[in-house]
Amino acid sequence: MRRVVADASVVAAVCFGEPDADAWGERLDGAALFAPTLLQYELQSVARKKCTRHPDRAPAIVRALALALHRSQGLVFLDPDPTDVVLLAAATGLTTYDASYLCLAGMLDADLMTRDARLAAALDPYAERG
Repeated sequence: MRRVVADASVVAAVCFGEPDADAWGERLDGAALFAPTLLQYELQSVARKKCTRHPDRAPAIVRALALALHRSQGLVFLDPDPTDVVLLAAATGLTTYDASYLCLAGMLDADLMTRDARLAAALDPYAERG
């Protein structure tokens, strides 16, 4: 089974029904999903911002968050070594939050899925930038 580390940008897109949610859902389909426990807090932050912007939709937003975090989706929370995260962040210029996802993907020899351009660029530092 293919292993995938999905960052908060991808999980939030699927969780909260962003326009590209179906495409990300298809890419995640059938994979063993992993994320650092940090994901839970990042999703809570996204939900809070969405509730502030759309108070009329707050109950649905909170339900979507609860489903994403508590539903048995096979999402495994696993944290990389904090010192490895700091070293990787320093080496790549990423935040420690983003480096947590990248470090976990490396630790598990898993694909990393992100909507974040800077994190995606860190996956291939030699890719041509347009």
